[in-house]
Amino acid sequence: MKVLCVGYRTWALDIYDKLFKNYQNGEVFIIRRKKDYSEEFVKTLNPDIILFYGWSWIISETIVNTYKCIMLHPSKLPKYRGGSPIQNQIIDGEIESAVTLFLVNTNLDAGPILFQKMMTLDGHIIDIFSRITKLGYEGTMKLLANPIEGVKQKDADATYCKRREKSQSEVTLDELATKPANYLYNKIRMLEDPYPNAFFVAKDGKKILFKGVEIL
Repeated sequence: MKVLCVGYRTWALDIYDKLFKNYQNGEVFIIRRKKDYSEEFVKTLNPDIILFYGWSWIISETIVNTYKCIMLHPSKLPKYRGGSPIQNQIIDGEIESAVTLFLVNTNLDAGPILFQKMMTLDGHIIDIFSRITKLGYEGTMKLLANPIEGVKQKDADATYCKRREKSQSEVTLDELATKPANYLYNKIRMLEDPYPNAFFVAKDGKKILFKGVEIL
């Protein structure tokens, strides 16, 4: 089986590198930057499966309808379809999430679910990434060993979220004065590197970045 891995996020590339090292039943090819991805390359390679883990751009109908495309979404789909799912779940106070692998179709995060396993949202972003990498790799190996058609999502249960803007990373004076510690902890930890960090605008207009946070 010929597997094409397309991505740019560190956690996605960690899954791909592990797959490249350990997959024994075929060939694995990795695209690590958006500028290296093109439909022409895909057509020339003609893979059996394309993995789009952590991909932030629309995949053309031509690719979706021609190849088996699988995406990883860090939520318990059909909940939290859309952008910035980790941040939106954390700021909403969610404690548990999931790593979901699904078959891409022409609707947003709506294809049949191939693999779904729960994970906690405790800890820092690096901890959450580690869980995503572990479960994402586990699910990918299972699907490559035993391909399945998947389970149709219940659209009636779907919720949606939008990709967060940099301006939403600001911790305002009002939030510092009125919000509980856990809210501030969640807002700062969900925006640790590599995301645009949470920040406070000082009286002189300078931004003070919050690089990490703990509750004592």
